[in-house]
Amino acid sequence: MPAMTTPTTPTIVVVGHGMVGQRFLEALAERGVAGRARIVVLCEEPRAAYDRVQLTSYFSGRTPDELSLVEDDFMQRHDIELHLDDPAVTIDREARTVTSRAGRTFTYDTLVLATGSYPFVPPVPGKDSEGCFVYRTIEDLLAIEEYAKNCTTGTVVGGGLLGLEAAGALKGLGLATHIVEFNPRLMSLQVDEGGGAALRRTVERMGLVVHTGVGGKEITAGEDGAVTAMALSDGSSIDTDLVIFSAGVRPRDQLARESGLAVGERGGIVVDEQCRTSDPSVFAIGECALASDGRVYGLVAPGYEMAETAAAALEGEVKAFTGADLSTKLKLLGVDVASFGDAHGAADGCLDVVYSDSRSGIYKKLVIGSEGELLGGVLVGDADAYGMLRPLTGSVPPVSPEQLVLPAGIGAPAALGPSSLPDDAVICSCHNVTKGTIRGAVTEHSCTTVPEVKKCTKAGTGCGSCVKVLGQLVNAELEASGVEVDKGLCACFGQTRQELYEIVRALRITSYQKLLDAHGRETARGGNGCEICKPAVGSIIASLAPTIGADGYVLQGEQAALQDTNDHFLANMQKNGSYSIVPRIPGGEITPEKLIVIGEVARDFGLYTKITGGQRIDMFGARVDQLPLIWARLVDAGFESGHAYGKALRTVKSCVGQTWCRYGVQDSVRMAIDLELRYRGLRSPHKLKSAVSGCQRECAEAQSKDFGVIATANGWNLYVGGNGGATPRHADLLAQDLSDAELIRLIDRFLMFYIRTADRLERTSTWLERIEGGLDHIRDVVVHDALGICAELEALMADHVANYRDEWSETINDPERLRRFVSFVNAPDVPDPTVKFVPERDQVKPDLPLLSIRPLEALEGTAAR
Repeated sequence: MPAMTTPTTPTIVVVGHGMVGQRFLEALAERGVAGRARIVVLCEEPRAAYDRVQLTSYFSGRTPDELSLVEDDFMQRHDIELHLDDPAVTIDREARTVTSRAGRTFTYDTLVLATGSYPFVPPVPGKDSEGCFVYRTIEDLLAIEEYAKNCTTGTVVGGGLLGLEAAGALKGLGLATHIVEFNPRLMSLQVDEGGGAALRRTVERMGLVVHTGVGGKEITAGEDGAVTAMALSDGSSIDTDLVIFSAGVRPRDQLARESGLAVGERGGIVVDEQCRTSDPSVFAIGECALASDGRVYGLVAPGYEMAETAAAALEGEVKAFTGADLSTKLKLLGVDVASFGDAHGAADGCLDVVYSDSRSGIYKKLVIGSEGELLGGVLVGDADAYGMLRPLTGSVPPVSPEQLVLPAGIGAPAALGPSSLPDDAVICSCHNVTKGTIRGAVTEHSCTTVPEVKKCTKAGTGCGSCVKVLGQLVNAELEASGVEVDKGLCACFGQTRQELYEIVRALRITSYQKLLDAHGRETARGGNGCEICKPAVGSIIASLAPTIGADGYVLQGEQAALQDTNDHFLANMQKNGSYSIVPRIPGGEITPEKLIVIGEVARDFGLYTKITGGQRIDMFGARVDQLPLIWARLVDAGFESGHAYGKALRTVKSCVGQTWCRYGVQDSVRMAIDLELRYRGLRSPHKLKSAVSGCQRECAEAQSKDFGVIATANGWNLYVGGNGGATPRHADLLAQDLSDAELIRLIDRFLMFYIRTADRLERTSTWLERIEGGLDHIRDVVVHDALGICAELEALMADHVANYRDEWSETINDPERLRRFVSFVNAPDVPDPTVKFVPERDQVKPDLPLLSIRPLEALEGTAAR
């Protein structure tokens, strides 16, 4: 229990309760100070500290409560007095008092300023017009979200970290979005010219408009005072309804200035290495402080370190903050961006090693010193290696720099793992946790899981960029200690997905419940399973259905309860609860008659239509009760399900090949159609994509697919393990100059071997890199039949091809199966009232304002009908 307050109990007043302020309180609690002192916290915002790094995740569904950094009973447990919505307004250093906005006065023995920063708003005429916002707090986001309901276009002033976050938010709210950046490139502080160019290309592909090298000149408002346009310094203008200023931040040092504390010439409260100000009884931490190295740090990791330094100083510990690592890894607009060390190559005699793929939006640069040491780097588009590269900064990497930047499938694999890092390597820069500390959590504190290590060390609880490496370290240390690492699929099954596949195939088990009761963990038998294993087992049974004697229809009986949301209705759920329909168009080839049918269906049902990247046509906006009606029209015209909703083959793209193109050397369209019709409906651990190019010009982008085919003068080259998504990877050449029959035989084997041995939700690209032996092993198995299983793999594929049935046709021809396609079970004839649309560009889009209505409000009275 905390000590009772007495007249001699020292009082610590903390002004500000953001991320750094909360970390300071935690540091005090860890040292037991909370039990020996009265702690008062004055917070300007109406809510306790929350994760500002993840602020934009609010627009992805995280609630303000979920963003909170404060455990429910933290303040009560440590007897901390938290005053919300009541900031400090004056400091009297002579009397040692702080007065709040509500008129409360607190006497302090120690004062800690954690006031953070404020958004810089350029002095642009019209900046105070209605519709102008900053992007800093949850309240800012709530205001932007509400105002955007009546807007079509938004503009963000600032192309740095927070500016791109804000642009992503506007895009997610459905607004056409512009980014205005005064510097010549986006994120100019973090990335170099090449990285900025790669980032810009990727951002522009998303439909955002980027203006660099210009600034806002004036904001124009209408008669009602609301924003209508922004004039730029180059003479151009943007018609816009909303403006967000995200042009950097400035230290909030006004209280310090007014109380006579020393501040820097360009702002920031001057502090020494212990974070003391010019008044020994006053500390300043975080973004408001000008550190002893002359810098103001705007990242959370240095703020945390300053918080711990100040807490240590209060206990008389010798700890100094003399500067911090500015490395950072973020996902902005869905794009991984990272920089670390000397990212701009400022050191004398340094050299750059660069890999750039403008088509995939990937840029990697490592800065190498004269002795071969890694000095820093920039990663855009693919930052998976960040967690391993950053701790190696300052040392000579165990492999050549070229291996570190080349993607898998092009250069020799760089076998870097936890063992490559020294114990003093910092794994978590947010909390300054080293590899040695993490190892100690396992060996000395008996931690056996990542959550336990997080709780013990705080590693991985900041920005989260180190969690992948953290998991590798924990497992490696457990295995080194002789502890068996549980690699089971989930809490229900101790087996891996591969092992469950073999059990289902060998014992011909056709029921999830039978598998769980016979082979699940003892504690799970007789239960209902979980959301991890049910769809995984459902996929295994579906992929083996013809061989084991199961019904291949995924909504048959027990199978229906195993499916994810999309499979449950054989369509893709969209953000407003409507569904999209994607009919199969093999090889991208379609007749004018079928095009007309798609147009008529979309018109008659009021659907939004979009050409997909897989050479198909996607129709959005169908209610669940409309799905069978739409399918019936399409099936009557000769269409079938395109399986866009399932972990199955999606598309086989093609170029026009030798039939039309003067460069083509094979009939790529015919081959693409043959492959798509052969593998349609094939259930697998993850989605499958393919493409066939008619020549080496590679117009179908076959080398970015799970299996890709490129024509040669002598036949076909087969590439495997490619991925063009969030983590791009060039496919590897598996075999070359194949005949039609040889090509199909090898693809049959490759796909069935992947389905047999991959983990749950593991793409072929990840599987190929993970599986022992990699490409060489897969080639031995698939091409050379090293395991003697090729006949079996071919037989499994033959069973699939012979027993394929279209899921849409199966559904519309069975009245019992149609019963599930209703919005409300107790009111089957009532459509979902929340699924509404508004016009845009001669089509429709979801009615976003309607989405903000709580479901119970929207459905009021429905159940009674």
